[in-house]
Amino acid sequence: MTINKEEQLARFAKALGHPTRVLIMNYLAGLNQCNFGDIHAELPIAKATVSQHLKELREAGLIQGSIEPPKVKYCINKENWAIAQALFASFFSQSKVINISCCE
Repeated sequence: MTINKEEQLARFAKALGHPTRVLIMNYLAGLNQCNFGDIHAELPIAKATVSQHLKELREAGLIQGSIEPPKVKYCINKENWAIAQALFASFFSQSKVINISCCE
């Protein structure tokens, strides 16, 4: 199934639509890879909640994980991160806001 750029942008935006997921992405951005336990140690929330946020980011394609028993390692999906950066940049640079007050 091919998704268009608007759908892809919306998928990335939804995944980044929670402060905890933004924190996770910021944390992973400074690392080559990271164990689940390290991510959990950085966040003051339950393991199940961290797992759910990681699942959302993984399903959007922003992160990837590998199982290396007994640990699961995560990192940013650099290819999709570059796509997300380009889509957001394009969206914000092409959006035109007319200089007229709409609420007066």
